[in-house]
Amino acid sequence: MERQFVMDSSSSSELVREMMEVIETVGSYAGFRVTQRKECLNLVRRLKLLVPPLEEIKELDYSVSGLGLALNSLLNLKKALLGAKKLLKNCNYGSKIYLAMESEAVMCRFHAVYHKINQALDNIPFDKLGVSIEVKEQVELMRMQLKRAKRRTDTQDMELAMDMIVIFSKKDERNADIAILERLANKLELHTIAELKAEKTAIAKLVKQRGGYNETMHQIVDLLGKFKQIAGIDETVSLDGPISTRTAQTCQSPLVPHEFVCPITLEIMTDPVIVATGQTYERDSIRKWLNSNHRTCPKTGQTLEHLSLAPNFALRNLILQWCEKNNLELPKKDNYASSVNYSAEIMEEMSSLVLNLSSSQPNVRRDAIVKIRMLSKENPENRIFIANDGGIPRLVQLLSYPDSNIQEHTVTALLNLSIDETNKRLIAREGAIPAIIEILQNGTDEARENSAAALFSLSMLDENKVLVGNFNGIPPLVALLKNGTMRGKKDAATALFNLSLNQANKSRAIKAGIIPPLLHLLDDKNLGMIDEALSILLLLASHPEGQNEIGRLSFIETLVEIIRNGTPKNKECAVSVLLELGLNNSSLILAALQFGVYEPLREISISGTNRAQRKANSLLQHMSKCEHIP
Repeated sequence: MERQFVMDSSSSSELVREMMEVIETVGSYAGFRVTQRKECLNLVRRLKLLVPPLEEIKELDYSVSGLGLALNSLLNLKKALLGAKKLLKNCNYGSKIYLAMESEAVMCRFHAVYHKINQALDNIPFDKLGVSIEVKEQVELMRMQLKRAKRRTDTQDMELAMDMIVIFSKKDERNADIAILERLANKLELHTIAELKAEKTAIAKLVKQRGGYNETMHQIVDLLGKFKQIAGIDETVSLDGPISTRTAQTCQSPLVPHEFVCPITLEIMTDPVIVATGQTYERDSIRKWLNSNHRTCPKTGQTLEHLSLAPNFALRNLILQWCEKNNLELPKKDNYASSVNYSAEIMEEMSSLVLNLSSSQPNVRRDAIVKIRMLSKENPENRIFIANDGGIPRLVQLLSYPDSNIQEHTVTALLNLSIDETNKRLIAREGAIPAIIEILQNGTDEARENSAAALFSLSMLDENKVLVGNFNGIPPLVALLKNGTMRGKKDAATALFNLSLNQANKSRAIKAGIIPPLLHLLDDKNLGMIDEALSILLLLASHPEGQNEIGRLSFIETLVEIIRNGTPKNKECAVSVLLELGLNNSSLILAALQFGVYEPLREISISGTNRAQRKANSLLQHMSKCEHIP
């Protein structure tokens, strides 16, 4: 007979106190990583619902029947809460890069925590304990929320996912693309010295926990190094020694380096910005210069082509680093207020450019489009201002202008503007999607590439995925994937991946003939697009039409070859596709075994990437259930 614990006042009070301390601790976490932030905040909110029931249990009469039997269930609840705490702590202090790479695995851990908490709550005899109706209703509410959370699978940030694929691909020439790196750094919140130092510490702990370096750790350290370079921190990433930057080495005395000094005020800069000539000034001082009706660069005397100011983040980080080395502190400034406080003259220039989009003079109109294309690429404030000043409807009208050069500049300007979330909706609402699709079909090579990129950016919103599909945008993307330039193929693949998250678009893509060009990308190793092709095939493999198209012996043989000889990321993607197909058709598993998949699969289950190990083990288990292997 199972041993039962007898609950007394001291043991129950201590147990409840410990659980409430856990809930209080996780409620104090304030730095959840952006890739798991929503799920973490939801879990913390749900855990706080347990406080009233725990307080009531703490006050119960210990002579109540059933109270002694509740101890085992409460101990299980405590274990589940400690598991939740460990997960939330990892999401609060862990490596941002690693958590982004392993977002799927982390979500599985959340689901496991939900299951354990629910299981523990199911076994607590609330009726016998005589707790109030209100408390029982609150517990039931929490259980329902946990069950819904376990079933729900939020759409990933696909832009982040695809950027990670590109950056970690050794064969993709975009893996050192500054724009992609900056976008990733911003999304992962890794662009200040403090954030990068904290990430270095988190990675060092991770390496220690893992017992040393592996392929994944090397990728993470390499990416951290790239983030430091774009932030202006010139150092080799070493997880053992102290930071040693070039600035620190050459500035041993407290004399301020001349490049850190504003040419106007002759004081160290706290908010350096770049003007059109490439010179850097303190934001407030150059703004005063421009507000005094000057249109020249103070240092060079050159006329400024435009009056926008671009933050010089790299130089600011170097200044902060030098100050830290020399125990100096910069005066604090309201960066947000500075960044959005445009001078009247800059605003007037942008308003003039927007008006010139409707000019009857072709040269004036063309110049305005080119300048807006450039300004919309430079910084977020410009994108907001151009949109607020009515630039989007005028640009959308110009998409249909009978001049391929105008179309190319216009679609690229809209691509840049669409980086802003609100602008995505505005652009679609103005009817841009059919016109962008028309340029995708008939424009210049660069216009077609940027049209595909624009459709990808717009389709980050689910409603726009539907619009692109309804306006027949899938077939021309498939055509670009098949016949486009190298850059065009990559932009098309990225857009098609995102659009295929919509079930109806999967069918459209299959009918448009997407499978043959994807298989060609797998065969042509020189293109370096195996990961992209497999990522799309994985989505299509969950669709009945896709399963019929993909599930051919020749494709299974190709998958096995990739599983045997591909890169770690290739193998991970290929195993995922084979698992998806095999779950729906066990004969394909048998075919894969005949092509020799078993040994490389076992090897991946031990030494592959974390995700590849999970998928490989799932596939081996499925093979065993199907009695294809012992």
